[in-house]
Amino acid sequence: MPMPRWLAKVNRRVFNPIEVRRGVRPVLIHVGRSSGTTYRTPLDAHPVEGGYVFIPNYGPGSDWVRNILAAGSARLRVEGEELELTSPRMVRKADVWATLPAGTKTPPGIKDDSELLQMDRAPAEPDATEVPPGRIGSATRY
Repeated sequence: MPMPRWLAKVNRRVFNPIEVRRGVRPVLIHVGRSSGTTYRTPLDAHPVEGGYVFIPNYGPGSDWVRNILAAGSARLRVEGEELELTSPRMVRKADVWATLPAGTKTPPGIKDDSELLQMDRAPAEPDATEVPPGRIGSATRY
């Protein structure tokens, strides 16, 4: 069973803003599905091959999960870097837990059939200042 909703409200109003300001934990940046407001949610970001897994402690119906699924993307600020994440999908803990780093602890209330959010890292955009191979110099028209 997920943690109680009243605790989510306390965290969202009191503790989350403190955690975001501290800048120690990963922060998931997402857009509200109705309001279009940008939200910053401090979460544990568990790295996996090609992306990250997030544990919705308050259940898969949490606002941040629904926002990301509706938008189809989010950004993750981790260790001073901001990453673009895409392809959000719900996965069962039993299906992905073995791919998480060794020693990752299961939070209270999370069972093997609990749904977690998995997202992929977006491919890196080529640097606009880089010259593509074979394009050295500029073309001159006579």
